[in-house]
Amino acid sequence: MLDFYFHATPNSMKVAVLLHELALPFSVKPVDIFKGEQHLPGFRAINANGKVPAIVDGDTIVFDSHAILLYLADKHGAFVPTDRRDYAAMLSWLELVATGLSPFSGQAIHFMHYAPEHLPYAVNRYTKEVARHYEVLDDRLGSAQYLAGETYSIADMALWGWAASAGFIFGDAGLSAYPNVQRFMTEMASRPAVQKALELKAAHTFKSDLDATSRKAMFPQNESDAA
Repeated sequence: MLDFYFHATPNSMKVAVLLHELALPFSVKPVDIFKGEQHLPGFRAINANGKVPAIVDGDTIVFDSHAILLYLADKHGAFVPTDRRDYAAMLSWLELVATGLSPFSGQAIHFMHYAPEHLPYAVNRYTKEVARHYEVLDDRLGSAQYLAGETYSIADMALWGWAASAGFIFGDAGLSAYPNVQRFMTEMASRPAVQKALELKAAHTFKSDLDATSRKAMFPQNESDAA
């Protein structure tokens, strides 16, 4: 049985969707990143980078959410287009999420909600880049049902993972400025695999208060600077 090292982060949630789409049996191994469990030797032996998610599939270890998506999709021959042009489109949009929407969203959320001091330049820089990426995604989803075209793929699961957290950046407005992305998210919400992923999230309680212990676990580089 596959082991799934999980915290309820956008990157873990996209993998949870794929696991349910594939109907794979798996064992959840919770990693409470607010408690610093990602730094324990047992988990570092699985992912030396100390990040979730990760999977152990027999004698194979895979970490980084997009590496996991590609590995499982390739292994099971599902949720990737067979047409080469559509496959290329899938890879392109998958990587746009990986190198654009994901890190900019993460940094926007950090500087809006977790930074010890308000830095207007950083907030403006990252929130504007998040908005720009959503504009690009909205244009794409205005001309195609899915990111790869007409084929539902792991690129869509990747987008869902981060778009589900858009409210942490845009507040009550959510994705209202991006109607095609909003349409996409409504369609995703009806998928049983997405519903099961959300049930998985609800079934696990993690520490949520960002006290001194959590700050040290989540942002250890700041502790080093302070020392």
